[in-house]
Amino acid sequence: MDRQWILDAAGTGRHGRADLVAAPGICCLIAAWNEAPRIGAVLEAVAGHPLVDEVLVIDDGSTDGTAQVAAGFAGVRVLRLGQNGGKSAAVLAGMQATGHPLLLLLDADLQGLTPEAITALALPVLDGQADVAISLRGNAPWLWRWIGLDYISGERLVPRGVLERIAAHGLPRFGIEVAMNRLWLDHGARIAVVGWPGVASPAKAAKQGLWRGIRADLRMIADLCATLPAHRLAGQIHRMRRQRI
Repeated sequence: MDRQWILDAAGTGRHGRADLVAAPGICCLIAAWNEAPRIGAVLEAVAGHPLVDEVLVIDDGSTDGTAQVAAGFAGVRVLRLGQNGGKSAAVLAGMQATGHPLLLLLDADLQGLTPEAITALALPVLDGQADVAISLRGNAPWLWRWIGLDYISGERLVPRGVLERIAAHGLPRFGIEVAMNRLWLDHGARIAVVGWPGVASPAKAAKQGLWRGIRADLRMIADLCATLPAHRLAGQIHRMRRQRI
């Protein structure tokens, strides 16, 4: 990949000022809100990975020690947002704070993530077999595992141009995955679905308690439908399956 020069986010560079930094390859973006007990396991797998040039944790207004945990990992940069704006805004803020041509998106609460799983997700794009890659976790809903696609998986490798196009449009708090899917389909992207049988994402109820978790799931579903009407979601899934490599 061609080397390019970008302006680092003011105040977040290694010297506490705006620095010119090289951006040759992959930046991992991890949007996190109150994930102090869980984000360390994700960073153990990705920090220092030979295919990842930068790891950027976007602390989305956390009230626990998420930022402090992330800052304790060598080579991990932390972008702190003053208010909790939701995953869509956090990921887009991270994209704007880096200039790498490929973005690896990881959820902050993954269990069982390994460096090998990250390699498996990245290689189809790096080898030119696919334009984008998406994970299929071992604990994805049974229907998604049966059809071989989790269309709202948060673990993806995408060209930054995908997020740059999304940034021009308003999104609800949790609509970014569906918006990415729409762009992939509009541009005929080759989609690699990479099985992650040993990786899991905990249910919101397990993290937040039963009723708070249920409310969070309902809000996420509402955001998905606000991004793409419910009657069109099935069509999106069908088209994504047809564009799998």
